[in-house]
Amino acid sequence: MDSLLVIVVLCMLVGVVQGFLAGLLGIGGGIVLVPVFLLLLPHLNIPTEMAIHIAIGTSLGAIILTSYSAALGHRKRGNISWPVARALLPGIIIGSISGGFIADGMSAETLTRIFAIFLLLMALKMVLPVNTSRERPLPSPSILFFSAMAIGAFSALMGIGGGVILVPFLTFFGLEMRKSIGCAAAAGIAVALFGCLSYVIAGWNEPGLPQYAVGYVYLPALFGVIATAIFTARLGVKAAAILPIKLLKRIFAAFMTFIGLRLLLG
Repeated sequence: MDSLLVIVVLCMLVGVVQGFLAGLLGIGGGIVLVPVFLLLLPHLNIPTEMAIHIAIGTSLGAIILTSYSAALGHRKRGNISWPVARALLPGIIIGSISGGFIADGMSAETLTRIFAIFLLLMALKMVLPVNTSRERPLPSPSILFFSAMAIGAFSALMGIGGGVILVPFLTFFGLEMRKSIGCAAAAGIAVALFGCLSYVIAGWNEPGLPQYAVGYVYLPALFGVIATAIFTARLGVKAAAILPIKLLKRIFAAFMTFIGLRLLLG
């Protein structure tokens, strides 16, 4: 019980950071939560083979409310392009539902390595952002649907809200940065909700699940994070208007590089 209490308190502290980053950079926070959960869960005697699946499923559960909170803040500031958000939604939902079932068929080692490589690529993207100075029309509805479906599936597979993929995708097609972040926050609600549901179903009858787990979602860690993250997400939205985003991205890229290399090299 003492270990469980420590985990909850630590997750509350992590939630402060996760929520702030969700609002500030539109990243959902999963790239923070999954590595932290991978560090904490073994202390509860959760099997290594199961820890990565629980880390990702729990991360998605936490992102539901933080994405909602961040999206509310962006909506008040007019940062969400609703026609774009509505166009993305069907593909995002279908892709996100598949994420948990795809992950369930992967070994812990494979899933961890994919996540580590993903962190390294995202760190590189933050340091060397795509040039978005030229406006381009959005893809055709069919291409947009399949692109959104792929983004939703990969985001759910990695336990992220999708912002790290959606923001550069939308800015590439000429959508202004703050509106891209707002749309990513709105889409992150669907990614997290349907992705989390897929991890619950995929892990429902998994033998050896820890106490207080619902499928691949570990409730004490989930509640610890959302208890604080829902408040700091809106602070992140406000801070996005005044903080040096480029500097923050470089610092965060260094953090992701460190975590990615550590996971990749064991």
